Amino acid sequence: MKIFAERLKQLRTEKGISTKTLSEAIGVSDSTITRCEKNQQNIKKAATILKKLAKYFEVPTDYLLGLINEPYW
Repeated sequence: MKIFAERLKQLRTEKGISTKTLSEAIGVSDSTITRCEKNQQNIKKAATILKKLAKYFEVPTDYLLGLINEPYW
């Protein structure tokens, strides 16, 4: 899940938003976003978060997981 952590942080910083802004937008805590970016999030919770993040950033879940290299649908 290291790629997920790296890509999440990259997308968030490219968009110029804080972890707090992102967490409020997708309905999770700020600490959850921080744990995801540090690759410390529980995998059961991460699946739900993954779907929300993909929708928010308008990228495929496969991109966040590192299965594809282009963040386009």
